Amino acid sequence: MIETEPTSTHDMRDATLLMFAPIELSKLSIREGPTMQRKVRARIPTLAATLCLVLLGAAIGCRSRPAASGLFPVTLQTDWYPQPEMGGFYEAQLLGFYKAQGLDVTIAPGGPFVVGEQQVATGAAQFAMGSSDLVLVDVSRGLPLVAVAATMQQDPQGVMVHAESPVHTFADLEGRTIAAKPGSIWLQYLVKRYGLKNIREIPATYSVANFIADPGYIQQCFITSEPYFARKGGAEVRTLLINATGYRPYRVFFTSRQFIADHPKVVQKFVVATIQGWHDYLADPAQVDRELSRLNPAMSPEQMRFSIDTLKAGHFIDGDGTPDSHLGHFTAERWNTIYRQLVDLKVVARPIDPATAYTTRFNP
Repeated sequence: MIETEPTSTHDMRDATLLMFAPIELSKLSIREGPTMQRKVRARIPTLAATLCLVLLGAAIGCRSRPAASGLFPVTLQTDWYPQPEMGGFYEAQLLGFYKAQGLDVTIAPGGPFVVGEQQVATGAAQFAMGSSDLVLVDVSRGLPLVAVAATMQQDPQGVMVHAESPVHTFADLEGRTIAAKPGSIWLQYLVKRYGLKNIREIPATYSVANFIADPGYIQQCFITSEPYFARKGGAEVRTLLINATGYRPYRVFFTSRQFIADHPKVVQKFVVATIQGWHDYLADPAQVDRELSRLNPAMSPEQMRFSIDTLKAGHFIDGDGTPDSHLGHFTAERWNTIYRQLVDLKVVARPIDPATAYTTRFNP
């Protein structure tokens, strides 16, 4: 059982799917894009709203045509501001891999008010970044999304505690308070997986200030980010990775079902160039990191080095190099497993065939 602290924050993804219904944005996280996981609530989008998105997407999608330059225009909607977690896309753009494939790619930065699923469903973007569990939930809600490749084989979502904390396993969260995004699916999974009967959830502030001030504080984190800032603030930390529990969503990029049907060669070219970009970025991130610093001056070179070093050390992006876990790859087994877990948690709106939410057609 999760005891939640009352909050008036609306789930932004639900609100946008309800065709821009009024929402309160004052408590939205600064990392809402890459960690946006939520409970499927009673406010499920109406069929009419979903149909509006699908029809609008079909109308806008028809505008995707080769430009006068001869290059096919494509927009990628990222899930946050420019950072190493999306370095492969910027590498492919900066080094001309997309242009070599005949693509004119615009990388649109994300942020707390941008919902990639909506952008793709309406045709405002042809591709967007997300996670496999949320793609499955969105498809169960009627959105025509299809994941085409993985950006990360393992999700860096975790829980951060102080080094002296008595919490050493997820079972030790019993009777404790954790700061997390309200309705996080991974937290619901932990509660069920470890039989947690008494855990209090408070809304994440998406800052490490409370963590640094309180030795007993426990909060969600991306291990590529928050531990860096906590240590900079003088705290010694430990992290527990969610993917070690058996809940293992991919980080993915996805498109619409209609765009695949209309432009399969464009999708293939985008995947090929992107995977090449990730290979090169992992080998030498220096040039792209300079570009990321220019695009996002708030990121220091030290912070970027921490992020990329953590990604590489944990093989989050490229996996363990086996046939079932390598750069860009999917397996049906992983998708089926996460779908069964979502069904068990009762967060899918209606039963679906999980194979409709992804394709291995373009996988490396």
